[in-house]
Amino acid sequence: MLPKCCLVLLGSVLVPSLVLAEQQITPPVKKLPMPGVVFSVSNHTAFLMEAKKNQGQPKPWVLYAPTLPNLPGPEEQWMFERFLQAGISIAGIDVGESYGNTSGRKLYSALYDEMTTKRGFAKKTVLLGRSRGGLMALSWAANNPEKVAGFAGIYPVCSIASYPGLAEAAKAYGLNAQELEKRLAEFDPVDRLAAMAKAKVPLFAIHGDIDYVVPLNANSAMVKTRYQAMGGTMDLLVPKGQGHSMWEGFFQSQELVDFVLKNAKISYK
Repeated sequence: MLPKCCLVLLGSVLVPSLVLAEQQITPPVKKLPMPGVVFSVSNHTAFLMEAKKNQGQPKPWVLYAPTLPNLPGPEEQWMFERFLQAGISIAGIDVGESYGNTSGRKLYSALYDEMTTKRGFAKKTVLLGRSRGGLMALSWAANNPEKVAGFAGIYPVCSIASYPGLAEAAKAYGLNAQELEKRLAEFDPVDRLAAMAKAKVPLFAIHGDIDYVVPLNANSAMVKTRYQAMGGTMDLLVPKGQGHSMWEGFFQSQELVDFVLKNAKISYK
């Protein structure tokens, strides 16, 4: 029988180990608008809604942003159903309020690697960015244009200065507002379109003309003007009298669905 001092020492070793083991095996939990699987990538919660019948091998897919505790939400169900029916899966990862920063981009790359090397999905994905998810997705796309089959945005944030503003975004970049302003061209998607244009990545956005949260002219419209000047292609739908709202036309856009299906299906050819 071990002396009491040894038992105490053994207990002090085992208890933290058991706690650590429990933390490691506890699966992440997330409520999804449609059936799917929730898993962990680089210790961050990720999800996959996989199509039952895929249209090709490797399997086409959409990378959705932003993945947050309440997103994707039920409003996305209409378009998700159409993606899945067409054999296109949807995945995402919670990178927090990254505003397109380096750590967030690394997590998207980790999810991309998980999907393409371990789960058999296509080497090119269509990005779907809702609001600030546009900032996250476009920031990753600017660094990885060869991995992107297209980008679709629902009133997407394309300019850090526009939203959330330099003071708020600077925290995510480990800078102050003045430092971020001086280096904005390094990070802001509206200033980092050249690589995507060269790779001929098609863009699409639906964005209301009275959006006061994410103004049209400083975001989607600016991207279209600059992208086309670089030789890129972008379709922009502007619903009249619509702002940054839950209007169902943003989430039940047949044009958006058609864009995603077209580009996701050719991503593996």
